Amino acid sequence: MYFYAMGFFEESIEEAFLILFEGASEGIVVVNSDQVIVATNSSARKIFGYNKNELEGQHLQVLIPSSYHKEHHSHFENFMKHSQKREMGTGRDLFGLRKDGTQFPVEAGLNPFVLHNHRYVMSLITDITVRKESEMKIADLNDHLEEKINERTDSLNKAVEQLKQEVILRINAENNAKEALQKEKELNELKTKFLSLVSHEFKTPISGILTSATLVGKYTTEDQQEQRERHLNTIKNKVKYLNTIIDDFLSIERLDTGKAIYKTTSFPLSKVLNEVIYDANMHLKNGQNIHYPKNADDIILAFDEKILELSLSNLIHNAIKYSGEHTKVLIEVKELSEHLEIKIIDQGIGIPKQEQPFIFDRYFRAENVLLTPGTGIGLNIVQNHLKNLNATISFVSDAGKGSTFCILLPLVNNSVS
Repeated sequence: MYFYAMGFFEESIEEAFLILFEGASEGIVVVNSDQVIVATNSSARKIFGYNKNELEGQHLQVLIPSSYHKEHHSHFENFMKHSQKREMGTGRDLFGLRKDGTQFPVEAGLNPFVLHNHRYVMSLITDITVRKESEMKIADLNDHLEEKINERTDSLNKAVEQLKQEVILRINAENNAKEALQKEKELNELKTKFLSLVSHEFKTPISGILTSATLVGKYTTEDQQEQRERHLNTIKNKVKYLNTIIDDFLSIERLDTGKAIYKTTSFPLSKVLNEVIYDANMHLKNGQNIHYPKNADDIILAFDEKILELSLSNLIHNAIKYSGEHTKVLIEVKELSEHLEIKIIDQGIGIPKQEQPFIFDRYFRAENVLLTPGTGIGLNIVQNHLKNLNATISFVSDAGKGSTFCILLPLVNNSVS
């Protein structure tokens, strides 16, 4: 029943207002101070499933689920005492009740007004069933979003599994998000530096191999054998250098995954020293020489021979590489009470004091050697292998004067897990 038919409005109300009232997309329900419905529009009747004139004269509770009647009554009383235009149920879920008994979510705006000294409330009601269903779908998608992201990220990162593991380890080690983000930033910088180093270290020897291989093909006569051998030796040395880099990367992978295997045997120290020095002699610069320790011939060790060879080879090659022409590389051996001390002493460029705390960090290279070939992983590998075998490595260095690296090997070898 329309307002004017109930005596609610004067007959002089313009017909345009009624058209707007009936044409509104929101459901409009008007109640008096006793919560009796005095008017509805077609949208409200459609939302609640009623025909024309079925709602007028009924109590508002016919549109509210019974479980909310008590709560609604108190809210309505409070609203009438302090009535002002506002949204209903702010911060709470509201539900309406259709004629067929089904409940559905709604939004309601309350607009109080006075007409002919009577107080009324106009409610603008919107059925939000579709929106709530969408919100539930979104919430469900969000619940599974992190899992899907992790699965896809894992698939994309299989090619860089080693770096991913380092990221996980670093992040797990942090106690708050700020530190974790900082560690991730540092790791990205490390990755960039690592890729740059590897690219350079592979490109240089490969270029040398290509050049020598090209030149060998030009020396075809018997009297050019010496030139051929010189370039063939260059190719061999470059290939050996590349093989060493690959071995270093494999060592890192085995150390990080705990797959490093050690084998302790008894062997003469002189055997390892002779092999390392023989190989190092091919890398000596003009006027450089290596001083062999005289007291090493009678020392028998119980240790992993391959690890000791790798460690001494790394230190002696560094001593040669970072020292100038006409310099000496000294090897000193001393038996202590519980350890064998081996020192590698050079007269090279040394390590700047401010960078010494980082010398065993993976991929770290001091500023004064950035133009010299190297990956910055050799000392890190040596330190980790020696640590696993209950041995240690340390150093002292003065920039411009040289460095002394010291390895302490246990004379009584403990079992290694």
